[in-house]
Amino acid sequence: MPQFRIADAARLLGVSDDTVRRWVDAGTLPVQADASNRKVIDGAALAAFAREHAQTTPDPSVVQRSARNRLVGLVTSVVADTVMAQVEIQCGPHRVVSLMSSEAVRELGLEPGVLAVAVIKSTNVVVETPGGTS
Repeated sequence: MPQFRIADAARLLGVSDDTVRRWVDAGTLPVQADASNRKVIDGAALAAFAREHAQTTPDPSVVQRSARNRLVGLVTSVVADTVMAQVEIQCGPHRVVSLMSSEAVRELGLEPGVLAVAVIKSTNVVVETPGGTS
């Protein structure tokens, strides 16, 4: 099972190293020592913690949908011509880019600073891991 150092866990959780250390000191996040006697967090424990403590922005829409991948964020850029537009939304640490009609951009009132929800439904999702096989 992979192990993560405190700084790496902090980056993955989107918090500071000090926040992770406070969670460790409080016993909220379990740690162990690696072969070099550094504090590390077991990958499975980190994944469970991330799921339990996910900070989600409330979805402002009241419509129910089948798509489960909904990322709430702020529109940061809109580049449009007469037919098509590119819209960028910053959803926490994630940048989501959508190509849509310029007409849709106008109808939705999309411009930098507007709260939006990126709804992602795909039949093909690629999952990659760093560094090849473990």
